[in-house]
This record gives sequence, C-alpha cells and structure tokens, in this order.
Amino acid sequence: MVRVVRRAFGTRRVGHTGTLDPAASGLLLVLVGPAVRLSRYLVGLPKVYRGAIRLGETTDTDDATGSVLSRSDSWKNLDAASIAAAMQRLTGVREQVPPAYSAKHVGGERAYRIARRGQPVQLAPVLVEIKRFELLSLEGPDVWFEAEVGSGTYLRSLARDLGAGLGCGAHLRELRRVQVGDFAVEDAFSLEAIRSGEARLISPLEALKHLPRIDIDPETARRVRLGQPLEGDRPGAGGGPVVLAQGEELVAVAEPKRGRLQPKVVLAS
Repeated sequence: MVRVVRRAFGTRRVGHTGTLDPAASGLLLVLVGPAVRLSRYLVGLPKVYRGAIRLGETTDTDDATGSVLSRSDSWKNLDAASIAAAMQRLTGVREQVPPAYSAKHVGGERAYRIARRGQPVQLAPVLVEIKRFELLSLEGPDVWFEAEVGSGTYLRSLARDLGAGLGCGAHLRELRRVQVGDFAVEDAFSLEAIRSGEARLISPLEALKHLPRIDIDPETARRVRLGQPLEGDRPGAGGGPVVLAQGEELVAVAEPKRGRLQPKVVLAS
C-alpha cells in the first residue's frame, strides 16, 4: 500500500496509522507529505471491525491461516443468548495476551519469527479496551460480529478468548476494518483508484476534526510557526491536543503546558 501511494503522489513521505493482518481487509489511514507528522494524533482512534469467528477450532495463529490445534463439537450446545453473554463479558478495559504470531518483540525479536521456528512464545498481557463486542448473526459454527476496540487490541486474541470462555475453542475466520474514528471504509479509495489517479487527499485540518479547534489570526499564526506558545486562558489549555487553525489551514497542533498551549507539530504555510 505505501509503495502504491508513493508512486501515485510522487513522494517518499508516506506513512500509516496501523497495519492490518495479512488476512484482513478494510480501512487503512495513510498520511502523505508533511501530514505524516500528525500520525500520533490518529493512531489512538477507536476502530470498528466486522467479521466471523469459527467456534470449535483453535489454530496456532488464532486465525484461519494457521494449523488446527484442536477441534470440538461442543459449540452445537450453545445458543445465541449464551454466546452474546460471553461476548459481553469480554468488553471493557482488560488484559489481553497477544497472539504468538504477532509483531510483538520478545527479547529483541519479533514473536512471529520465534513461533515460525516452532519455539514456544511467552507474551506478557497488555491492557486493551473492548468498547463493543456484538453478535450480528449465527451461521452454524460461525459467529458474525461487530466490535469497537481501542488501539492495540488484537481481534485474533478476542476470538481465541471467546472460544476459551465458551469452552469450545475458536479462531478468527474473517475480518474487515470498517471504521477508524470518524473515517469509514465506504468513503475510502481502493488501490485501483489510487493507481489510476482518482484518489484525493483530505486536508490535515479535516483529518484532525476530532480534536478541539482554536481559530487564530495571521499574526498569532506567524508566532505559532516560530514555535511560540499561546499565552493566557484559552480553551483546551487544561486538556489534550488542540488544533490551531487560520481559516481552513492547519497551522499547528498544540498541547497544554503550564497553562499555555505549546506548539508540538507545526506545518509550513
């Protein structure tokens, strides 16, 4: 994806805000040019996924690409209500063990490389947030779901944990990312559209519309571009990042520091 965008827009300054598993599809936020410096304000946005979890089978990768480790027919004794209740129990802020086949580091090496050598992988649990985990439909052993999760959550682990909670084992059969923050997959451009030149970039200001905004005049914008803080009691000074805008142009993103707003990322005029 990054290579395609680089060729399409004629720049090497391209980044993204979070990879998808190779077997997954859906939305990826890509930043181009100076906007790559804004990634820190986008990576933490909540993500919405839809997919299918196959009950009764565990795999070494926790998805359909791996080798089957165990099988069980006990899923046949489960009804929609018991499955939905188990899904609800997995919501909230909780510890989650990443999949063995993941990009997490173990002793300076990627976990998936260790796992591919057939060696055991011990990964520490991480704190994640599952905001929603909803049952959409049941089709035999397949649980079709929609989940809204915080940054760093592994849907493969969520599928594995659901199977463990139900006592039948499970793995992630299919996954599609449909939303990141306010960005929806229906509004995204396909690879074909990018290659053909049909894709358009949205403005940095539009990309950060989820942040509080302060409008500044040209003289204040000049000082902000020099890295000077905004003095006085301004909205947002006691909270998180704030967008500083002049008209429809993003001047900088500032963060509160000792009662002032200090520019952290400044974009050239």
